[in-house]
Amino acid sequence: MKRGVLLLNMGGPNNIGEVELFLRNMFADENILPIHPRLRRIIGNRIVRKRLKEAEENYRELGGKSPLTEITWSLAAKVEELSGLPVRPAMRYVPPFAEAALKEFQHAGIGELVLFPMYPQYSTTTTRSSVEDVEARCEAMGYHPRIRVIDPYYDDYDYLDIQADRIAEASRGIKTEEYDLILSAHGLPLSIIKAGDPYEKQVEANVSALKTYLKCRGVPFKNIRLAYQSKVGNAAWLEPNLADLLRRPENLKVLIFPLAFTVDNSETLFELDREHRRIAEKIGYEDYRVAACPNAGEDFAAFIARKIVPTE
Repeated sequence: MKRGVLLLNMGGPNNIGEVELFLRNMFADENILPIHPRLRRIIGNRIVRKRLKEAEENYRELGGKSPLTEITWSLAAKVEELSGLPVRPAMRYVPPFAEAALKEFQHAGIGELVLFPMYPQYSTTTTRSSVEDVEARCEAMGYHPRIRVIDPYYDDYDYLDIQADRIAEASRGIKTEEYDLILSAHGLPLSIIKAGDPYEKQVEANVSALKTYLKCRGVPFKNIRLAYQSKVGNAAWLEPNLADLLRRPENLKVLIFPLAFTVDNSETLFELDREHRRIAEKIGYEDYRVAACPNAGEDFAAFIARKIVPTE
């Protein structure tokens, strides 16, 4: 049976004109705002109106677009070469949407879809949303392939090795024992966690496993701490909030690693490396570093290739 692979992600605006599309599609997602459709439309429109101009300015500071799509295409090409399977990005909120790849796969007679979530930890707001989107688009097209979803890999030994490598790369030339390592994960409203979303537990398990792994590799830090970023609105979210943590420093030398992201985007390159850096500079941090995501690294491409090709 012919197989095709989709790399699932939320996506990022490919130009300033797509910022509004990105926000509108995100806040129209029932997994992001799990409330009555009419109320979701009202609240979603309100959030978009409030955030649009600021979001556009943020992307202008990044050169007018998110790097996420370009990096993911590069990663897809590497995975395709290693696996011998057709590999395409499938973004949730902006092009390239899943539909384009699905039409290509349907025409090519692909009978099995392998879905690789670009989210190490499972959440209804990310993995489930993306998988449901693919399923809905297949149904609308009259395309009925077998669908296999790759399991969360936050505690996979090989993935921990990739995370540790990115931390080591960002630590070159410093004495890590003098630094606090802050593992930053995207936040979620507590209401979603209380409804049964496993994200928080998987993030905490990732932190625990990475602590042990770094110790075994002989990469000591003064402290290793978990924080959450990207809070929206006034509702209660997962704590501690990264900005609050930085404003109450226990150590003025920190390295931030984006624990819940596999590809650099506005939340890593703008929020972590610019917005939060400004907080650190105002307070007087001696050193503030941000590690890169796995991105299109050869090691991450090889990891994905091993995951998508069945061993049987």
